Amino acid sequence: MSTFLTKAVMDFFIAFGIVLGGALVGGIGAVVSLQPPTQTMLDVADRIKIWALAAAVGGTIDPMRVIESNFFDGNLSPAIKQILYLLFAFLGAHMGSELVRWVCGGNRG
Repeated sequence: MSTFLTKAVMDFFIAFGIVLGGALVGGIGAVVSLQPPTQTMLDVADRIKIWALAAAVGGTIDPMRVIESNFFDGNLSPAIKQILYLLFAFLGAHMGSELVRWVCGGNRG
């Protein structure tokens, strides 16, 4: 498997795991604190998505710096790769959030 595809798949599953794990552990915390676990899991899954995206790509500033420096230097390939890494991480975080919503029986809106 190419290094690009390997990193993209890893970013997807890291973001997916952060959202899923955070929601599950948040649900356990809700049970311990006598709160409704379903609503807590849905709230945590929605709130943690952006942090899962940032953690999956390795931080919040470095990927943006790579995009900016390569784009303005005329090297589009590294910038496009970094944007695709962000896209894969976003898809992983979103899929994790949707899985939590599906398991909890939450409705959109």
